[in-house]
Amino acid sequence: MEDPAAPGAGNPPTNGNGNGGGKGKPAAPKGREAFRSQRRESEGSVDCPTLEFEYGDADGHAAELSELYSYTENPEFTTNRRCFEEDFKTQVQGEEWLELEEDAQKAYVMGLLDRLEVVSRERRLKVARAVLYLAQGTFGECDSEVDVLHWSRYNCFLLYQMGTFSAFLELLHMEIDNSQACSSALRKPAISIADSTELRVLLSVLYLMVENIRLERETDSCGWRTARETFRTELSFSTHNQEPFALLLFSMVTKFCSGLAPHFPIKKVLLLLWKVVMFTLGGFEHLQALKVQKRAELGLPPLAEDSIQVVKSMRAASPPSYTLDLGESQLAPPPSKLRGRRGSRRQLLTKQDSLDIYNERDLFKTEEPATEEEEEPASDGERTLDGELDLLEQDPLVPPPPSQAPLSAERVAFPKGLPWAPKVRQKDIEHFLEMSRNKFIGFTLGQDTDTLVGLPRPIHESVKTLKQGEEVVPETPCEILYQGMLYSLPQYMIALLKILLAAAPTSKAKTDSINILADVLPEEMPITVLQSMKLGIDVNRHKEIIVKSISALLLLLLKHFKLNHIYQFEYVSQHLVFANCIPLILKFFNQNILSYITAKNGISVLDYPCCTIQDLPELTTESLEAGDNNQFCWRNLFSCINLLRLLNKLTKWKHSRTMMLVVFKSAPILKRALKVKQAMLQLYVLKLLKIQTKYLGRQWRKSNMKTMSAIYQKVRHRMNDDWAYGNDIDARPWDFQAEECTLRANIEAFNSRRYDRPQDSEFSPVDNCLQSVLGQRLDLPEDFHYSYELWLEREVFSQPICWEELLQNH
Repeated sequence: MEDPAAPGAGNPPTNGNGNGGGKGKPAAPKGREAFRSQRRESEGSVDCPTLEFEYGDADGHAAELSELYSYTENPEFTTNRRCFEEDFKTQVQGEEWLELEEDAQKAYVMGLLDRLEVVSRERRLKVARAVLYLAQGTFGECDSEVDVLHWSRYNCFLLYQMGTFSAFLELLHMEIDNSQACSSALRKPAISIADSTELRVLLSVLYLMVENIRLERETDSCGWRTARETFRTELSFSTHNQEPFALLLFSMVTKFCSGLAPHFPIKKVLLLLWKVVMFTLGGFEHLQALKVQKRAELGLPPLAEDSIQVVKSMRAASPPSYTLDLGESQLAPPPSKLRGRRGSRRQLLTKQDSLDIYNERDLFKTEEPATEEEEEPASDGERTLDGELDLLEQDPLVPPPPSQAPLSAERVAFPKGLPWAPKVRQKDIEHFLEMSRNKFIGFTLGQDTDTLVGLPRPIHESVKTLKQGEEVVPETPCEILYQGMLYSLPQYMIALLKILLAAAPTSKAKTDSINILADVLPEEMPITVLQSMKLGIDVNRHKEIIVKSISALLLLLLKHFKLNHIYQFEYVSQHLVFANCIPLILKFFNQNILSYITAKNGISVLDYPCCTIQDLPELTTESLEAGDNNQFCWRNLFSCINLLRLLNKLTKWKHSRTMMLVVFKSAPILKRALKVKQAMLQLYVLKLLKIQTKYLGRQWRKSNMKTMSAIYQKVRHRMNDDWAYGNDIDARPWDFQAEECTLRANIEAFNSRRYDRPQDSEFSPVDNCLQSVLGQRLDLPEDFHYSYELWLEREVFSQPICWEELLQNH
């Protein structure tokens, strides 16, 4: 994988005062006007407003359904409707679907499933399209989008109760194993959407059923609630070949990436895989409830807070100081005014972050890859201005300086103080106690884990947890999924990252890369400008949806495996790291993130369900260029936050991986992402910057005081954490490789101990070692010691032994 932080264009040339070079310099504005301009930028401007975004498991129901279809598929809505109406007229006379009683609807669905079991591939596809039309909400009989979504959900519950999911699952297995379709796709020079027709119909029905049944509403009947739990159990435990449904989808992903099935509609596979994992394992709220439950079972204190809820109450910080409307040369006062006035306010505005100035001249222009960030040392005056601006962001109850206007009432609503409760690790406590005992007593207790006199309560609780005995492995959906993924997990992670790399906006097209556009490219390529623009939007939207599904899927897997067992989490994490996930995410962020988040790769009139009930207006190049009026793209901001959370999970408490962030020069890449004024995204960026600060050097910390201040305000504090000074005892370069190797050995020992036991004694290896056999502990009956002498006489002493034959056989 290429270095995501490859050298690019350097900083712009400057003159002696640190200003942009140029012949003529216009007169400098007054200091007050410049200060007001900068303050307006710090509070939000047209180019970087505060984004009103609510993070959750997924987008709205309609949006999640619309992203299943590409715009190239829109003509197939009419095809599905025609197939249904032709079949329905032969079975039901003079009525419509919405007019039928429930029993009549069930009878018709049973007839559809019977007609699905035919040899003819063409007839089977027509019946499958009729089922898909039902799952899509019988939109031909609806008057509004709300009606379409309502009947789509109603029909999906009905289809599931009649056994449609099992029938379509069998058809999906047939299509996956269809060697003729695979070989035909391999021979074709260019694969189009026509090569995946059957698979797309089947996957669409399965996705609509999963997404509609997964959605919980207060108005759901008891029957629907029961059906939902039954469906969740069916997906989790016993499907085809007694394996979770997610494993079948994982196998499709690896088969696609291996090149054996290039016609697979990979976007639909990934969307369905993500929603199945979310449905069977649970979303973020369920994860929080599981944390509370497990802590109660282990006798640990309850959680102090819910991270997502805490972030919702935070507000975004101002990005690092930069000017958009005024160039640096305009802010530079004459040299005569600077003599003896080091603290002059106008001088404070002369020096800014050179990297930010270079990158912010055109926010929506594709940026060059970031180079090593070297900022000029901040003067005392700059730190004073940063302190004033930080004061406005810190505590809303602190009175403003006399020269400034009072703060708005909106800011007073934010709570006083830091947002997070401090945390501590057991390792931190043990190290603290070891140092204290050495200092005050002169000795340590070594490996003694029984003597708890004088130790604090957290150590008592930790020892109690560790000594609870041998683990009992419950057969939870998460445990079953891990067992099924275990032996192919490296291939799964590599395949997902390959697709993520191909879908990243920063990736360049390569002839040998995988083709992720097989289910979006039409049979006939566009010939007009309007068609080309429409296809370009569709392709970009297609890639964005793939990034969204993979980022959410990986994050869910890591969080659930970490809660289930820490070594399951570490196993997945290590294989992601081995597959270059860290530089891949940095490569993704090495672009204009603000431009990516505000991208308008969507045509609302072509989105489902709008396109099914309204006549398509005439599209023009102007309407396509204008896009929608949304402030930002929900899925792109969701993807960015997921990738940052993923990067945090991979690097947290792992110094060798933190050094990868340093080696790949992630600091300037991440710092540019702070321009997006959204609290949650900024929080995870600041976390990644915090763990690096000890390695970036004193000069970097000195030159980035505003970023350091934001870290202090928004990131959780930990005991003995001197992140701002670089004195961490764990920061020893010679231990990095050993740390990763030790972790890998522990993971392999865990997997071997817990999952490598032979299932059938008939095929288990035979132990021929005399010492090992005699050393085994056997469980004998309770009354054996009463009759062991008789047993010895009968089984040992009375039995003749032919030593010569024994030696020959040996």
